[in-house]
Amino acid sequence: MNAIELFSGAGGLSMGISFAGFKPIVVVEWDKWACDTIRENQSREYPLVKDWPLFEGDVREWNRDFNPKSISGGIDLVAGGPPCQPFSMGGKHKAHRDQRDMFPAAVEVVRKCQPRAFIIENVKGLTRSSFANYYQYILLQFEFPEVVSKPDESWREHYERLQVVKTSAGRGAGAIGLRYNVVPTLVNAANYGIPQRRERVFIVGFRSDLNVQWSFPIETYSLDALLTDQWVTGEYWDRHGISTRRRPALSASLAQKVERLRGLGLPPTRQPWRTVRDALMDLPEPSARGEHSMYLNHRFQNGARAYPGHTGSPLDMPAKTLKAGDHGVPGGENMMVHENGKLRYFSVRESARLQTFPDGFVFHGSWTETMRQLGNAVPVALAHFVAASVAEKLIETRMSQTKFSRQKAVSR
Repeated sequence: MNAIELFSGAGGLSMGISFAGFKPIVVVEWDKWACDTIRENQSREYPLVKDWPLFEGDVREWNRDFNPKSISGGIDLVAGGPPCQPFSMGGKHKAHRDQRDMFPAAVEVVRKCQPRAFIIENVKGLTRSSFANYYQYILLQFEFPEVVSKPDESWREHYERLQVVKTSAGRGAGAIGLRYNVVPTLVNAANYGIPQRRERVFIVGFRSDLNVQWSFPIETYSLDALLTDQWVTGEYWDRHGISTRRRPALSASLAQKVERLRGLGLPPTRQPWRTVRDALMDLPEPSARGEHSMYLNHRFQNGARAYPGHTGSPLDMPAKTLKAGDHGVPGGENMMVHENGKLRYFSVRESARLQTFPDGFVFHGSWTETMRQLGNAVPVALAHFVAASVAEKLIETRMSQTKFSRQKAVSR
């Protein structure tokens, strides 16, 4: 199945989509360092990445010259994570007034290419109450991409017109052109087996003529299961060879929850959240002397320090959200706390593990640049999980349409 990948960064979402069976016909990214990361892996002939057709430049520039009719069989999927700075907690919170808002560009690609489905990822900040109307405006644009903004029409005026169109469509009044069934979901990556508490919005849409009934995949991991594994059965510590003496103290905030779980006496219905220790268990400590002989991008980075609100990630919980930072890497989010209480930065390879990139995938650039790429990335395993559920529906509809066409031909 053909896919177009926009705002690809270092390729987390693109790689997950490829794992799910999609073939990118183009991977679009403007940032030189992220493009260099993809090119370096292509030069190493890394699987999946080596044949990606990479376009370095603005999505709008690429879209102007692209002819979707040149793609045999049409386009199955458009995917991407538009730049999140207008909506991120660490940004300037300008939304539509921020020139980095690339949602209009993403909608334009959907309008032009009319894919069977799309997957759009963005930060949790998009759902903040201060952005509520603009968030709904974004969703309506994806639902009715052919209802375009008129010259000199403000976004609020366009939003009101889209609301009228949606109301009319609900009443079955008139033709509205291209339409998508849109499902927005706020997701905690830890609930899908990612060793990181990373909350992100996914906006998934299927072209309405496909009549797809889809909902976001159910969560398969939980904090309750982790606490049971650690403090009820103790299997977590046994698995990691942690003696009773070395185990950290149970925090007061979790003690009551653990007592409740112990009292239930029931096995958890989900798998335990994956922790920092789980993700890094076979990695040696990064060396200050340079590149590790067995692991790419695994070098010690000096300068870690804690300050209020930035205290690093404990070993026995999923990591805090890795962040890119507006002016370099934030001081506390990308650190780990050792058993002895000492802090250090995650190495690039450790951060890649937390984002579920394969160990063979190398990152290009300085520590700051590579950490920015990782902070902006979609966890590969989460992207695969979502894309696979979308692929399943697209395959089902294709098979049913083929069967119907054959039956129709026989009846003739």
